[in-house]
Amino acid sequence: MEITSVGVGTAPIGSDRSWYIYWGETDEKTAIETIKTALDAGINWIDTAPFYGWGRAERIVGKALKGRREDALIFTKCGTIRSQDGESYMDLRPQTIRKEVEESLARLQTDHIDLYQVHDVDAKTPMEDSWREIHRLIDEGKVRYAGLSNHPIELVERAMKIGPVTALQEQYNPLHRETEDLFRFISKHKIGLLGWGSLAEGFLADGFDLGKLDPEDFRRTRSEFGKTNNYDKIKRIRKRLLAMSKARHIRLASLVVAWELSHPELTGAIIGVKTPKEANEMIEAATTKLSRADIIDFEVAIAEWTTR
Repeated sequence: MEITSVGVGTAPIGSDRSWYIYWGETDEKTAIETIKTALDAGINWIDTAPFYGWGRAERIVGKALKGRREDALIFTKCGTIRSQDGESYMDLRPQTIRKEVEESLARLQTDHIDLYQVHDVDAKTPMEDSWREIHRLIDEGKVRYAGLSNHPIELVERAMKIGPVTALQEQYNPLHRETEDLFRFISKHKIGLLGWGSLAEGFLADGFDLGKLDPEDFRRTRSEFGKTNNYDKIKRIRKRLLAMSKARHIRLASLVVAWELSHPELTGAIIGVKTPKEANEMIEAATTKLSRADIIDFEVAIAEWTTR
């Protein structure tokens, strides 16, 4: 698959109050228009999951792509199951994967998924059992390619002995750089890398203000970034990066994503969007290129966080 350097992330638009990772309300009509706007702007892939709003995000994607399925590659996931208390647990047994793929295909209103990703680690199910089932789905034509999300190298290597791993999806942004430890492995094995959390849950987005979020927004209490000391650091980092972005006549979000994409190991950055305006702004992030001097300045600006 050939993908644009940025893709549509659907966790924010899939969110509602029934999901414990609440991003604030986005009505379905706006969410559908947001996805269509991104596609019209030239973005060619959408990352979603049954987990996002417990199916709401996939249903929205399906409605947005009605009549234009060929315009987008659909990446979704499996394994995260809703528990009775509204929380979640991992179940990657073959029978669960098969049930989930059928449910996702129905919600997405499609006959195939372009990239099917194991969402998180299931310590109770052998990787080999899960990965064989994913590849059976490929053989049946329900899935085109297989990927792993949030998995350590050891499990990736075990999966590779069963069948190809097309892509890994890992958290990657200036405040979370642990994925850089995977760069050499990814390059050696020619595996694609998709970065989630590209704007650090919005903390590195333009106009972000923790105090103005919905009182129930998960970022107020659940995120490590929301801790007072950390948020003070982020505000100082934001100030420095905003000065950089203004000097270069680009948005803060575009500067951050451009820095991420300056690492050749990163195939694509997932950007969570909630409005058509934000969808249109993705193109600037996809096309902004940083010079070596820009990258050095950026590293200096975030050094306070990386040395914490």
